[in-house]
Amino acid sequence: MNTANSDLLTLVLGILAVLVVASAVGYVLQRRLSPDGANASIENLNARIKAWWVMAILIGIAFMIGRVGILILFGFCSFAALREFITLTHTKRADHWALATAFFVVLPLQYFLLWTKQYGIFAIFIPVYAFLLMPIISVLRGDTERFLDRIAEVQWALMICVFCASHVPALLTLDIPGYEGRNVLLIAFLVIIVQLSDVLQYVWGKLFGRTKIAPKLSPSKTVEGFVGGVASATLIGAGLWWITPFTPFQAGLLAFVITMMGFFGGLVMSAIKRDRGVKDWGNLIEGHGGLIDRLDSVVFSAPIFFHLVRYWWSAT
Repeated sequence: MNTANSDLLTLVLGILAVLVVASAVGYVLQRRLSPDGANASIENLNARIKAWWVMAILIGIAFMIGRVGILILFGFCSFAALREFITLTHTKRADHWALATAFFVVLPLQYFLLWTKQYGIFAIFIPVYAFLLMPIISVLRGDTERFLDRIAEVQWALMICVFCASHVPALLTLDIPGYEGRNVLLIAFLVIIVQLSDVLQYVWGKLFGRTKIAPKLSPSKTVEGFVGGVASATLIGAGLWWITPFTPFQAGLLAFVITMMGFFGGLVMSAIKRDRGVKDWGNLIEGHGGLIDRLDSVVFSAPIFFHLVRYWWSAT
């Protein structure tokens, strides 16, 4: 077994151990405090743990398949997330051709460019070409009512759900001297740290949260939860330096940056939900809401993480 597979196996076993412990804790809490399912917090916790099992298994399968599996997984995530986003926009019949282009042309092409490792065009395809193409297709239908709002919403959906999300598998394209064949571990580092930060902010907030950090956007987020979650995730990131090409200090610094971006990404996406008057982006994942509810932190941190790694540590 090579070093990359050995490290990945160690990481997977660690994640499984955490999930087993979490499941045991959830089971005990339910038996003692919510035998009839009346405690909403405990029921929500167990629903989240079950969802994490499903997500961990799916990601694990994709990692075992390799590059193709990862591209397919995140391509599906982009499609599902784009669908959730579009359901909350003010699109009209005149935008149907533009939407079809977004789903069946722009999204597949973005991931095809990743497959062929065409970084130059991959980096500008959506923010330049797709952004110019969308209004052209819509304007040909002749409907100018709320035209700017409709186009901006579709463009923003593409940016978040396809462009930003595709930067997670884009980590596989990086050429890092001395780290060949291990790039999948960078994806694991990014996803684990950002998602752990969300979980730890929730836990710290439940235990010690007193001061609301953004009550109009996300009433459950507190200053204490934010500080505790980010600090904890940063320390864990430093502790996971061995799966990265970084030193412990560098890994901790990157962990801090991506957890901060994840936190603010969550606030931005919460603001959109409040504007649309909904609690969740969807109901695809029991206990978690929609797919975007789980990806919001990751998609905001992924492009920053990708470019920091590309320009600080990789060969260009």
